[in-house]
Amino acid sequence: MVRLVGKENVGGLADLVTYFFSFQKYFTHIVPVNFPDVEPCLYAMWHNNQCCVYGLPNKTITSVMVSRSKDGEVVANAIERAFGFKTVRGSKGRKGSVEATMQMIEALKNGENGAIMVDGPKGPVYVAKDGAIKIAKLAGVPIVPVVWYSTNFNLIKFKSWDKLQVPFLDVRLINLYGEPIYVPADGDDASDEEYRLKLENSLLELRDRAPEEYKKVYWHGLWRRKTK
Repeated sequence: MVRLVGKENVGGLADLVTYFFSFQKYFTHIVPVNFPDVEPCLYAMWHNNQCCVYGLPNKTITSVMVSRSKDGEVVANAIERAFGFKTVRGSKGRKGSVEATMQMIEALKNGENGAIMVDGPKGPVYVAKDGAIKIAKLAGVPIVPVVWYSTNFNLIKFKSWDKLQVPFLDVRLINLYGEPIYVPADGDDASDEEYRLKLENSLLELRDRAPEEYKKVYWHGLWRRKTK
């Protein structure tokens, strides 16, 4: 997506992506697996699993952290208008990252949920950065790891660094949740690194377990449409 976005077409592309997501949500059938039902929380996912947002509950009180890049402008516009999410972005530059982090912490402290792609915005893929740990630690909320998985062939596949896939037309998928991770408020740098690795390993384990969980959902006929 990044290479397609320029200053001259960001508005039109944002409208196009918004229309797509608004249409696609009626054909994306999601079953949550092992949903922990803890709120407020910070949902953590891989960058190529960002379509987990289709299945997140309480979208209107959930803020998604999105980069301040041009492609981020397209994504932010779409998820706000198509799903009703809030977005946290900050300004451009290094200060913007701090600003976005503080906005997310404030939202979580106010009882709202958050969502963050832990290996974004540029990778490396499947390596969790420490942003989620810092946010959860300062906000005093648990991190909930989540991945999505589908065996459907009609997925849009992007040639991006993260190999992003997006549901297209009638798609069945699962959102597989891990156990909540509680980061101690008094932890030092070594403790924070321990919990970063715990988050990374949880997401990797969920990724590897997802195909088997998908089969269970399939054979038990648990699909239902989510249109919230």
